[in-house]
This record gives sequence, C-alpha cells and structure tokens, in this order.
Amino acid sequence: MALLTAVLGGPALIGSSLDPAGALIGLVAALTSVIYAYRSSDRLALKAMRARLADESEVPELFRIVRELSATACQPMPEIYISPTQAPNAFVVGRSPQHAAICCTEGLLLVLDERELRGVLGHELSHIHNRDSLISSTVGTLAGMVLFLASLLWLRPGRSDDEDGLTLIGTLLIILLGGPLAASLIRLAVSRSREYEADSCAATLTSDPLALASALRKIDAGTRLLPLPVEPRLQVRGHMMIADPFRAETVMSRLFSTHAPMPDRIARLERLASSTRRS
Repeated sequence: MALLTAVLGGPALIGSSLDPAGALIGLVAALTSVIYAYRSSDRLALKAMRARLADESEVPELFRIVRELSATACQPMPEIYISPTQAPNAFVVGRSPQHAAICCTEGLLLVLDERELRGVLGHELSHIHNRDSLISSTVGTLAGMVLFLASLLWLRPGRSDDEDGLTLIGTLLIILLGGPLAASLIRLAVSRSREYEADSCAATLTSDPLALASALRKIDAGTRLLPLPVEPRLQVRGHMMIADPFRAETVMSRLFSTHAPMPDRIARLERLASSTRRS
C-alpha cells in the first residue's frame, strides 16, 4: 500500500505543481505505470541481469532438475534463463506458476554440484509456488519508478516565487529521499520470512536441507568475492535473488538489503536436517 501511494501520489504531486489539470494527468500516468509494472516486471528483471533464454542442449542437467522438481510439486515447469554474471546467484519472476521463469547465473552453475543446485532450484521454485515471484518482481519495478520519479524532479523547470510551499516541500522530500524511500518500500513489501519459508519448502521438496545449506555457503562466499555493481537497475531487484548480490559494507547495499542473514538461514536448515534425522 505504501509503495502504491508513493507511485500514484508522486506523479500527481508533480502534475499539480505544473498545471491545474496536472494532478489528473499525473495520476493517469501513474496508473498506467502500475499496470505496466504488473505486465512487464519479469521481462525488465531479466533484462537487468542480461539474461537469455536457455537451450536444453546447453544445460541438460539444469533442465532435468527443474523438470523433476516441478513434477514432484505438481506444478508447471517454468522457463529457464541464464545470466552471464559470474557471481553465483538465482532468482525467479512471473505473475503465476503458468507464467514464470527461473534465472541462474553462469557463476552459480560453475560452483555448485548437482545436489546443491537441486537445493537452490527447489528454493526458487518454492517462491513461484508460493506466489512470491509476483510480489518481488512487481515491487522491484515499482520501486524503480520511484527512483526515476525522484531523478525527474531534478530536471523540473524553475518555479515562481508564489508557488505553494507545501508542494515545494513535498517535491524536495521526494528528491532527497527517493532512494531511501524506494529501499524502505521494498523492505516493507518483501518480508525476510519469505526467504525462510522458501528454504523450508525447498528442504521438503528435495528432502535434503543440508544440500541447500551447503549451496548457500558457496553462494555467500561467491557474492562477497564478485559483488554486482551498485546500479539503480540492479538495486531495485537485488531483493529477488537468493543471496544479497552487493558488497555488504557499502552504504547503498545496506540501504537496499532485504535478505535474511545467511548464517541464520544455514543454521535453520541444519536444525531442520537434524530434527528430520531424529524423527
């Protein structure tokens, strides 16, 4: 709700400051943007990671695992994409299980063995089955629009001295807080509990929680070694990935961080494996 308020209210605010009918025009433009985000968020996320549709002859093991896990879950098989990124990571997009895609980076396929890869794919497929992919990809696109809105305000023509002070204050707030606002809204919409839930569902789907725990250790080490550049197109989509893709010590990466602590996730999986063995 907060994100939609920002996305719909921001353009209306700008429009009202430029023209009497501008508020209505801005609101219509914002509604169009929301619909666009819903329809195009998956494509934009894949484009941000320069992902391409994979061919089964190229990565037969990947296709086999996704097909097997989808059949086990009684869910349709998503499309499979490969990103040329060397940092190990994965994410899913899509409005529903019938319109979903899973993307793995080349780095992920290089560092994980088959058992670990199965754990990661089980995690990502769980996001699809739980409908998390719709929320994550749409929120990322809308947050990107918040950042774009803030940048547009810097280019506005000069205002008259008798302009409404309240409107000016609102404009300045959007300019100064655009990035933090987008980051905060992502955190509000994308709960860390979703990662814990996807980890748990993956453990059940694969019957191997320790495989995912092992994969998370490798992914955490790989993303620390090869972090993604802190760019707006990536910042608003980092929350979609199985591990935080940015260098943890940078201000912007901490601002946009939505991931549950990796040690906590691994510990939960290890406790789950231990309890499963005892039962």
